Amino acid sequence: MAIRLEPRGEIAQGMIYASPLVAVLATIISGFVLFAILGVDPINALFTFFISPITSLDGWTELFVKATPLVLIAVGLSFGFQANVWNIGAEGQLTIGALAGGGLALLLFEVQSIFLLPAMMIAGVLGGMAWAAIPAFLKTRYNTNEILTSLMLVYVGLLVLSWLIHGPWKSPDSMNFPESRLFHDQASLPIFIPETRLHVGWLIALAAVFTGWILMARHIIGFQVKVVGMAPMAARFAGFRENKIIWMTLLISGGTAGLAGMIEVSGPIGQIVPVISPGYGFTAIIVAFLGRLHPVGVLFAGILMALTYLGGDAAQIDMNLPNAVTGVFQGMLLFYLLAADVLVKYRIRILPAVTKLSRTELGG
Repeated sequence: MAIRLEPRGEIAQGMIYASPLVAVLATIISGFVLFAILGVDPINALFTFFISPITSLDGWTELFVKATPLVLIAVGLSFGFQANVWNIGAEGQLTIGALAGGGLALLLFEVQSIFLLPAMMIAGVLGGMAWAAIPAFLKTRYNTNEILTSLMLVYVGLLVLSWLIHGPWKSPDSMNFPESRLFHDQASLPIFIPETRLHVGWLIALAAVFTGWILMARHIIGFQVKVVGMAPMAARFAGFRENKIIWMTLLISGGTAGLAGMIEVSGPIGQIVPVISPGYGFTAIIVAFLGRLHPVGVLFAGILMALTYLGGDAAQIDMNLPNAVTGVFQGMLLFYLLAADVLVKYRIRILPAVTKLSRTELGG
């Protein structure tokens, strides 16, 4: 018996958009079973993981704080993924963007100006774009795999961060801890809701969603990206240059990741530390696919994935569960999402076993 996947003749669009909901439901069911195996009350655990973090205003604001970098990065990644340009190194671009924007704040530490924060944002965007330009150049010039080059640059960026924070940028008042000076008020993002940590970065993320939707649905850029991704040969005949799309999509995704990094260090963190991100750059890949590579879908997917971070922290504190629960839920969600996509696009065909006849049987 052999099992083969055969492409479906016609794919229902409704099923494509329903597969994320199926994946979320399957993840919740699997989580129920997982908690039961661990000897924990599954109902209470799921309530702690998904409901408890958002039962107050502080919980909702923390949810949006966590969702801000995820949404920003995923909106940028969606452009590249639609064009089959696979930027896996958003975590490194986030790190370099944080260093560029935060470095400007440290360089101008004595300067009090309303223009400092916008300059930091521009520096963060340019830093992320510069880091993404490396795999773009290698891809267009030497046809290297952008997955490998962008991923390897993540670890280079983390090493640069470690060197700076343990060396030149280490604060003299840090009691020998590896951290920079605290940013002053002019270099910190304004708080959006008083007495919470929700900053204007959330508004920037919403603006990115709106801008991404305009570019993807109402602009020639979105049309070119989709054509290059769906029909490369047709794109060439139409005069769309593939190298231009590669550069554009990588720079867009690198810029949004760099901006997300700058927002993290000037918002919730308030300084440069050895660990700027708990893996937002990698989680944003799940967010992009869960949102069906659509900016509006990315917004809701980013909020859902942010909830897994808050739920993991709550489960660790209230139920003494390991922090790895967050990664387990995110991994299960990605697995079920990919599995649902495969079943939507392909049908499983079971073929009967084929027996090999011997020479004697063939020759009589």
